[in-house]
Amino acid sequence: MTGKNKEFEFRGVNHLALVCKDMARTVEFYRDILGMPLVKTLDLPGGRGQHFFFDIGNGDSLAFFWFDGAPEAAPGIASPEALPTQGNFVTAHGSLNHIAFNVPAEKFDEYHRKLIDKGIKVTKILNHDNSPTQASDQMYDGVYVRSVYFFDPDGVCLEFAAWTAEFDEHDVAHDPFQADGTRREGMIVAKAVAAGDSALVG
Repeated sequence: MTGKNKEFEFRGVNHLALVCKDMARTVEFYRDILGMPLVKTLDLPGGRGQHFFFDIGNGDSLAFFWFDGAPEAAPGIASPEALPTQGNFVTAHGSLNHIAFNVPAEKFDEYHRKLIDKGIKVTKILNHDNSPTQASDQMYDGVYVRSVYFFDPDGVCLEFAAWTAEFDEHDVAHDPFQADGTRREGMIVAKAVAAGDSALVG
């Protein structure tokens, strides 16, 4: 990975906080199936609900709220209707589309098989590359990350992801789209060109 933050010293993700319908079912999935240690539990004041934290490594946590009387899930708005390659994966502005857990590349195939053996419905393995389709059925030197996707009991989209390459300045080569669907020309690409990398012009 390249780049260093000169403004703030971030140390990864402290925790992500999601909302579940059934905390007992959530504990069964994350602690008992995925093996994440349950490290902190709270009953919220005034009987408003619960807040539980699971250890996802590197000092980071995945947290869940259970709120009494919370609104029902909204697939296609707050979460994807379907997994990647299996249907509509678009979600609303400000939504949490999916969570990718970083796993070792050398254990990726083993972990993919383990998810299936535990009865979890998963996508096919996606070997992400820079080809026109941005994915390969086979692992090769051009793959930069390997992914497999699945849902938790509440429809939260999860991913096991394994980095297989290091990024460099050539990996930042696209100007961003604005709300109206037009590109903000020169916001990124021109800076790369100004830095002397004409290969990023496209």
